[in-house]
Amino acid sequence: MIKRKIDHFDLEQIATSGQCFRWEKTETGYVIPAFGKKLNCIQNGKEFEFDCSEEEWDTIWYPYFDLSTDYDDVEKRIRESKDEHLIEAFEYGSGIRILNQDLWETTVSFVISQNNNIPRIRGSIEKICEAINPDTGAFPKAQDIPEGFFLDTPLGLGYRNTYLEELVSYTKANENWLEELKALSFEEAFSKLIERKGIGKKVANCICLFGLHHVEAFPVDTHVKQLLEKYYPKGFDFERFDNIAGIVQQYLFYYELKK
Repeated sequence: MIKRKIDHFDLEQIATSGQCFRWEKTETGYVIPAFGKKLNCIQNGKEFEFDCSEEEWDTIWYPYFDLSTDYDDVEKRIRESKDEHLIEAFEYGSGIRILNQDLWETTVSFVISQNNNIPRIRGSIEKICEAINPDTGAFPKAQDIPEGFFLDTPLGLGYRNTYLEELVSYTKANENWLEELKALSFEEAFSKLIERKGIGKKVANCICLFGLHHVEAFPVDTHVKQLLEKYYPKGFDFERFDNIAGIVQQYLFYYELKK
């Protein structure tokens, strides 16, 4: 067990911000599965306890929680903008950080997410994990998913089944494509992602933001489209937030979702 004091970090806000779908809430905090590990976390204000070794913390969880990013600077830029609505949104969800998640899991999760809601997304992902890895509940690699799995297994995915089936087949045939994405710029990765069936602009932006940590990506779903029309009818100032737009989007999205 290790203890840390961390600013701009709130487990509940991150868990319900729409960027991750397998965190499990407990009486005292969260159990977080990632990269084949499970981390038990307890939060008391800015004080945290993590059930892991120092080595595991340094190599897995510190980067996963995006603790090397200067969120004090993000706050400074938001406050300097004098954007009253954004400042409100930041103050409401200032504990959100952009996680560095597994790229394959993120890609599958956000293909499932389109025209969907968070409880159903979580339920479908849980069924996938239980069906393929019943003993561990771990998220399966593409190579572990049998041919026809998404077409033959009742997962509540509807038309998304064909997208996922194609994605698995493509990944099996092109095992390095996800690793190759990591070496590309945001624009290059985005272009590659939208070549895949079932990955449109919104999903590609989500994968870039939450799976590749391109924090300039700005996903626009129904909620974000509506809040942009409501609060920014003359247009959002993307230039001001050019390299943190994705972080800003999360504050806006979370505030709109929770209000």
